[in-house]
Amino acid sequence: MFEQVSLEVGGRKLTLETGKMARQAHGAVVARYGDTLVLATACMDSKATDKDFLPLTVDYREYTYSAGKIPGGFFKREGRPSEREILTSRLIDRPLRPLFPEGWSTETQIVAMVLSADSENDPDVIGLTASSAALYISKIPFADPIACVRVGLLDGKLVVNPTVAEQKTSLLNIIVAGSEEAIVMVESGAQEVSEDTVADALEFGHAEVRKIVASIRELGRRVNQPKLAATPPAFDEALYQQISQQFGERLRDALDTAKHPKSESYGLVDVVKKEILATIPEEDEEKRKLAYRAFERLRERIFRDDMLIRRRRPDARAFDQIRQITCEVSMLPRVHGSALFTRGETQALASATLGTKEDMQRLDLLFEQDTFKRFMLHYNFPPFSVGEVKFLRGPGRREIGHGALAERALANLLPSKDDFPYAVRVVSDILESNGSSSMATVCGGSLALMDAGVPLKSPCAGIAMGLVVEGDKYAILTDIAGAEDHYGDMDFKVAGTRQGITALQMDIKVSGVSIAMMREALAQARKARLQILDNMDQTLAAHRSEMSVYAPRLHMLTIPTDKIRDLIGPGGKKIRGIIEATGVKIDVMDDGKVHVFAGDGKSAEAALKMIRDVTATAEIGKTYLGTVVRIAEFGAFVEIFPGTDGLLHISEIAEQRIRAVRDELKEGDQVLVKVLAIEGNKVRLSRKAVLRDQRGAQPKSEAEAAG
Repeated sequence: MFEQVSLEVGGRKLTLETGKMARQAHGAVVARYGDTLVLATACMDSKATDKDFLPLTVDYREYTYSAGKIPGGFFKREGRPSEREILTSRLIDRPLRPLFPEGWSTETQIVAMVLSADSENDPDVIGLTASSAALYISKIPFADPIACVRVGLLDGKLVVNPTVAEQKTSLLNIIVAGSEEAIVMVESGAQEVSEDTVADALEFGHAEVRKIVASIRELGRRVNQPKLAATPPAFDEALYQQISQQFGERLRDALDTAKHPKSESYGLVDVVKKEILATIPEEDEEKRKLAYRAFERLRERIFRDDMLIRRRRPDARAFDQIRQITCEVSMLPRVHGSALFTRGETQALASATLGTKEDMQRLDLLFEQDTFKRFMLHYNFPPFSVGEVKFLRGPGRREIGHGALAERALANLLPSKDDFPYAVRVVSDILESNGSSSMATVCGGSLALMDAGVPLKSPCAGIAMGLVVEGDKYAILTDIAGAEDHYGDMDFKVAGTRQGITALQMDIKVSGVSIAMMREALAQARKARLQILDNMDQTLAAHRSEMSVYAPRLHMLTIPTDKIRDLIGPGGKKIRGIIEATGVKIDVMDDGKVHVFAGDGKSAEAALKMIRDVTATAEIGKTYLGTVVRIAEFGAFVEIFPGTDGLLHISEIAEQRIRAVRDELKEGDQVLVKVLAIEGNKVRLSRKAVLRDQRGAQPKSEAEAAG
């Protein structure tokens, strides 16, 4: 049965339709916005599992045919997901996952495919909206649809869903996902905008989200698909009360990380759990499962009561208190810049490396051709950072997501490519983790960049905030760690400078978070950010005036654009010869700018001289020391610099008339000549003019002076 709903969003038509494509999926919606189309499907397995968690998988794919392109590479078909596809998959997963009912443990999969990309309307937010709609119209028990928009700030005005081109000039790029009642997820990059502006953008975006959610509900009413029931997991209230009375105080003491360090606390909690399970026979698996659930609920209840009633954090810190911070720079002697940032039990080792244009990452994007990324931040989370044993594999979705957040926080603070044409890579290795390691990466990355001599616009710091809310009681927490992240209702990461916010990520698990609470959390986060920046400034307040001796040195010159071909040579032969002879790296720009990267001044000077020799251009009236390369009856051909010859006519060789050229010159002679004229590729030279100039410049003799 074909159904369709439409509405206007940001001055363009958004259409959601079902019943035409992917009809065997349990839910399928095609969302169209401009000429961008995304098909989202939702499917569930035929039988439930006995897992105590939601087995949800989200995959977002951008097929190159959607933009009229053929994939690059050898195989000419899409392979592993790109970083952008992984990040968008996470973008879809994060707000949807908390909205499934408790007890739903059937394997569930969402697949979002970009079918058409118009290079104006970004498909990521459309994919999230379509995925929510596909779940809502299916039999899967997903009862509260959400929608998603992007908010930009152009010319001081908030706009919804700015185009791909507008996003490049927007001071704010914030993705807002929400239900009719509340915002559930925020993802943002910004150019040092104020907390009030961000809060206004959230409110503005949520108003647009409500309109889309209403249309999704209308589509659901038309489809009228009965929903499956999700049976909440069994819970024994009497057993819970028994465990609470017998073990409650011991568990509260074990969870007190002010009294017990993290590892000791975890060990004490495990002891309590084992004692509880030891009271139940091993053959009674069902009761042991009920006891485990009761234990977990008690653990959460203790945490929330301590927060909202006793007003006490697990480690006894004040709600706005940051754990102890230490910073060190120049830790690694041979890297270009390094920093060790430690906050409580979270530690990030950040290293910065400077490179050339050829080190930039080439991006194969739907919307743009030959796009290069000059700043890369890579985040690693080895298992030893949390005392675990695991295989070391490539980065997972979490590592890619954390790295992207930190990269977004720092990217807009880098100098322009014209002022600082280096490729820049930051690697953050998390050596210890208990609390936000992505925000530690922002702090460490900022210090490492400044240690490398990168002229950042401002130092940058990040902080993770939390929120616990029940009814009219709530607690906003600064620098969350451990249970505060796991049992809290909001995970809220804010990065920025003293001037404003550069990145923001928010995941909300409940619907009772108001804009007023968000404004309060943003203000508390700003206070913490400034405190961290004060601490960082004591170690390194600005970028170093000189780069590491191991970093490549940049030398720049400009050549005529018509000489670029001469510098490169046939098949790149000429420029390769310069590189091989001097050991430098050379980047040639389309506008004639040439960047020479060298490890020492001697090789740089040699390369610059060779480049100038190859690309030099004759100037009328200028004198050159040339070499006679060929003699003819009518004159001599003189090479004034490599690859450029000029004609020295017989009448311009000497001041007096000569009978033959060879009376004055022979091949190999070096002569001073002046350029008289340039006609196309022909250069006319004069030796006579130089001789006259020299004679005119000589001091007069005593006889001439007396006369």
